[in-house]
Amino acid sequence: MEPKGGHQRRKEGLGGKQEQPPSEEGSTEKHRASDLMQWTRHMEAVKTQLLEQAQGQLMELLDRATWEAVQSYPPKGGPLLSSPPNSLQKTREPVLGKRKVFVIRKSLLDELMEVQHFRTIYHMFIAGLCVFIISTLAIDFIDEGRLLLEFDLLIFSFGQLPLALMTWVPMFLSTLLVPYQTLRLWARPRAGGAWTLGAVMGFILLAAHISVLGILPIHVAVEHQLPPASRCVLVFEQVRLLMKSYSFLREAVPGILHAKQGDGIQAPSFSSYLYFLFCPTLIYREAYPRTPHIRWNYVAKNFAQALGCILYACFILGRLCVPIFANMSREPFSTRALLLSVLHATLPGIFMLLLIFFAFLHCWLNAFAEMLRFGDRMFYRDWWNSTSFSNYYRTWNVVVHDWLYSYVYQDALWLVGDQARGAAMLGVFLVSAVVHEYIFCFVLGFFYPVMLMLFLVFGGLLNFTMHDQHTGPAWNVLMWTLLFLGQGIQVSLYCQEWYARRHCPLPQTTFWELVTPQSWSCHT
Repeated sequence: MEPKGGHQRRKEGLGGKQEQPPSEEGSTEKHRASDLMQWTRHMEAVKTQLLEQAQGQLMELLDRATWEAVQSYPPKGGPLLSSPPNSLQKTREPVLGKRKVFVIRKSLLDELMEVQHFRTIYHMFIAGLCVFIISTLAIDFIDEGRLLLEFDLLIFSFGQLPLALMTWVPMFLSTLLVPYQTLRLWARPRAGGAWTLGAVMGFILLAAHISVLGILPIHVAVEHQLPPASRCVLVFEQVRLLMKSYSFLREAVPGILHAKQGDGIQAPSFSSYLYFLFCPTLIYREAYPRTPHIRWNYVAKNFAQALGCILYACFILGRLCVPIFANMSREPFSTRALLLSVLHATLPGIFMLLLIFFAFLHCWLNAFAEMLRFGDRMFYRDWWNSTSFSNYYRTWNVVVHDWLYSYVYQDALWLVGDQARGAAMLGVFLVSAVVHEYIFCFVLGFFYPVMLMLFLVFGGLLNFTMHDQHTGPAWNVLMWTLLFLGQGIQVSLYCQEWYARRHCPLPQTTFWELVTPQSWSCHT
């Protein structure tokens, strides 16, 4: 038998051994928590890697689909691609040689309209328009004792519209016949002096065509003093037909010039060129993806929405701009009045911007695309989500952007080299700014380079400073704030100049009188 002391020490020893595990379990729990955090970080890294791999595979699938689409519509006289490029090669390849690929797709707003929440926002916008009209009519009825449904501004703006449409006919016939006939002359066999004579005749025809498009609408607008909306018809068609003529020759001539003598040069079909003159794109292809049928209710809906936008724009100008700026030139000039007029014009200015976008880039182009079964409806992208002005310029008007990118930016890089991308981009801004200012000058009937300065100077600086690396929501707020201010400046200064030239007519129409703003001195 053991003594009690030894037995007690054994129990204490056993007890001591039994008291050690809690401390070991505590340290084990700490190790387990640390391992769990490390495992969580590892799984997060694995998830990120899997998402990147999935994104890369998706990009490769999209690249392959794009390549197959290009294979379906090969360039005339050009070789087919030997293998589909992957996403890594696409990011490293030069911009030279990239061509617009047309695929069947809806406009972005049509896709968003399929979502009930977005349709509700659209309905709220229409309800706000109705409330705005009802409130102004109610105020007029209370003040005047009768409803004032004034359509004077609309009737004035579209005055002499038949004359503008009659002027459009020779412009269209010149575009329909001259570029295509010139191409046929250049596609004749290059034997003897017949081809040289045909080439010279082609250049003469093109010079006459450019003269008709350049001089005829200006002569009619100045000679008959066409109002702004009728001038819009002429100048938009003038610019559109010139851009389409250039695109047709730019796409078709290289294939003819690089064709060998014995290959049998063949010009594009006349039906493809005729279709191109009406379809809503400025990039010529011999064939485009087509939808199976025409939805005439969709066509009528878009034309009705475009007409509603025109009426809405006239209502905004008549109610928010005319009462403010009609008599402003008769008051003494002050910086306070100028600043208040700019701030007052921000709201109607941004409304006009949205209405022009929705009426033309969505409703008008989609209506013609549906009638012609034109499949590619990507006339714009989500420019409203832009956080940089460079992205805004690329996504606001995709139709014009594709033309500028293909025939100004890429051709400039082909001429000066791939290293001069900044100079090529500056050339794009210069061409776009000059054309925009020309349109404003043609429509309003005077030269006041507000658009030129805003687009070329401030827009160019913002394009290079607010680049695509800025992706936060604050940059989107900044972009919208600058858009509001820019539209306010344009509406305010152009309205002031419009009424100043009517209150203070020019004593003599010299060159300097025409280019000097009257709003600077007309304050009686």
